[in-house]
Amino acid sequence: MTAPRYRYVIFCLLVAVALVNYIDRGAISYAAGPVTAEFGFDKPAWGQVLGFFGYGYMFGALLGGWLADRIGPRRVWLCAGAAWSVLEIASAFAGEIGIGLFAGSALAGFAVVRVLFGFTEGPAYSTINRTIADWAAAKERGFAVSLGLLSTPLGALLTAPVSVGLLTLTDSWRTTFIILGVVGLLLLIAFYRMFRNAPEDHPKVTAEELRHIRGIGEPAGPEAAAQPDIRVPAWAFFRSRTLLLNAVGYFSFMFVNFTILTWVPKYLQDEFGFSLGSLWYLGMVPWIGACVTILLGGRISDRLRRRTGSLRVARNAVAVCSMAATSLCFLSIPLVNSAVGVLTLMAIGNALNSLPNAVFWSVIIDTAPTRAGTFGGFTHFIANIAAVAAPTLAGYLAARWGYHSIFVAAGVATAVGMCAMALIRPGYLGRSWTAPTSPAPGEKATA
Repeated sequence: MTAPRYRYVIFCLLVAVALVNYIDRGAISYAAGPVTAEFGFDKPAWGQVLGFFGYGYMFGALLGGWLADRIGPRRVWLCAGAAWSVLEIASAFAGEIGIGLFAGSALAGFAVVRVLFGFTEGPAYSTINRTIADWAAAKERGFAVSLGLLSTPLGALLTAPVSVGLLTLTDSWRTTFIILGVVGLLLLIAFYRMFRNAPEDHPKVTAEELRHIRGIGEPAGPEAAAQPDIRVPAWAFFRSRTLLLNAVGYFSFMFVNFTILTWVPKYLQDEFGFSLGSLWYLGMVPWIGACVTILLGGRISDRLRRRTGSLRVARNAVAVCSMAATSLCFLSIPLVNSAVGVLTLMAIGNALNSLPNAVFWSVIIDTAPTRAGTFGGFTHFIANIAAVAAPTLAGYLAARWGYHSIFVAAGVATAVGMCAMALIRPGYLGRSWTAPTSPAPGEKATA
């Protein structure tokens, strides 16, 4: 008999909230034309505007993961969601804020608003990881994580038609931001009513489903032997080769993600002369395959885990193979001159880039489940250096060497991440926190 599945309602609720989070952050890319024209931003300055978000995002992710472990995901979601929705509305007036308060500098106004906006959006994915650790059964963890992360490509996919649609209907980039902020606030009302920190706290979770989530009466998974029942300190993250290299791998994913999210709309306009009206569907192209592969990657990883009993096969192999193919796709873009060819390579490359997304977060839960929020925050902090580096670097590269150079940078970043993921040992935190009588998953015992 199949256990009831109210937990999937929670997972879908996470997708909805994170979806709004992602559309809110990506909308500014489609407002590039009117914003740069109004305030006179050149490519490097526009790259800075896009990169300001990342400065706050890094620290928001760091704090959000810790808070999710300390006070629970529900409070974090409510506080962060309300704040980022208000700041999305404030983004409509960022230029005026800078001109009025910072010596006539519109760029400074965007800096302040975008940094704060990034800070409030930062807790989202580390808080998702904390929620998945509490709500998902171990044997379905990879798929549950990938379902929570579906908002990344799906949000980017929907950002194009939503943003272009609002810009076209309202004929105002400011009104677009105001509408998006109000929608976010309304969604929080439904979230507050439906969400609880843990299945034990939710009246709609049956005893049977709770036993399934907690794995009562089921054999322990391959990570259990590597994790003694002790409290892992926060600083253990920085002594773990696995978690640090996993963060590097996730950085490469984020580098590709933010390169496409922030610069592709303007790239298509400048390089191929596409109008704003055509971006509603062209902007969707790089994300269509990613919406499928992000779920497929979690399924593949879970299946390999069940069949082989090895976390190295389930996590490392999936990440390394997909990242190698991603790197080849982006390094090939400069060799193609047509818009169709570029978008095809970009779509394939981004689909492959999203395939191991669930792996990065699953490795954290596999390795330190009691610190999933805090360590997820550390990982997100390191990875989100890309939220600054990718759009800012792209602005300078595009100005000096042309747009094709930004795709070369994405390919190189992915190759570095691939090498990092080849060296991780998922489920193995380190000698100080691993039972001495048990080998690491996928390893043979040594004398």
